Amino acid sequence: MRSAATHALPVPAAPGQTVTDTPDSAMRALSPLGRRRAAMHGRAPKTLLISLATVAVALAAWGVATQTGLVKPLFLPRPESVLKAFADAVEGRIDGAPLLEHVAMSLVRVAGAFLLAALIGIPVGLATGLSPTLRAVLDPFIEFYRPLPPLAYLPLVIIWFGIGETSKILLIFLACFAPVALAARAGVAAASADQINAARALGASRAQVVRHVVLPAALPDILVGLRIGMGVGWTTLVAAEMVAASTGIGQMVLNASNFLRTDIVIMGILVIGALAGAFELGMRRLERRLTPWKGKA
Repeated sequence: MRSAATHALPVPAAPGQTVTDTPDSAMRALSPLGRRRAAMHGRAPKTLLISLATVAVALAAWGVATQTGLVKPLFLPRPESVLKAFADAVEGRIDGAPLLEHVAMSLVRVAGAFLLAALIGIPVGLATGLSPTLRAVLDPFIEFYRPLPPLAYLPLVIIWFGIGETSKILLIFLACFAPVALAARAGVAAASADQINAARALGASRAQVVRHVVLPAALPDILVGLRIGMGVGWTTLVAAEMVAASTGIGQMVLNASNFLRTDIVIMGILVIGALAGAFELGMRRLERRLTPWKGKA
């Protein structure tokens, strides 16, 4: 009996001697959260390789389909035609302006509308989540226009605000506002009554409860709403730049479609997708930095 107990106990290391654990014992020593993180780090390179392989296969299929004549250039141009259109756009041989100017104007419109939606939508969402009366007042209007496509109220925006930059930014703002406000409102429910009561018992004011309890609890939902709003803003860009725009990626794509320049259309779609993807990656990094606890409970 004593020998079995002695065998079960760890043997202390001699002075100056290091103890080396086996990988199995090291994994057992990790907490469940540590094992989950280690597994996620192990899967990350594998998923990245799968994504890269998928993109490579899609590009290869595109090249084969166009080079063999399986798909006509009018419907799907060759990759080299798209690259040539990109070079022409960079040098300003398309629509009389360099591609950088088109990108800059589109970024100003989308970023301006997105910031405006965040500055207004987050407080409105928090307020409607905290006040049933305010929610009853604003909910019918938000829920009514939220499913409407931007092209449906584009004529009204033009009639009311003209064909300047105001109507373009306002159209994108309206598309971004609803997801941000609804996500902020839903995030208020993440703050438990026990947390709020504990803060009040410690003497916190209503503003302090909102700032230190409600807002941190709602932050994950708010960031998800911002990501959705940013995506909706990019999808509304083409509709916004239909309003007498002289520069912009959406305007360039629309003009190219009128002349059946599919190569320019594909090039513009790829540029918009790259910009939207860069914003999405930035929002994901911001989400990991501001809410490191999300998904790790």
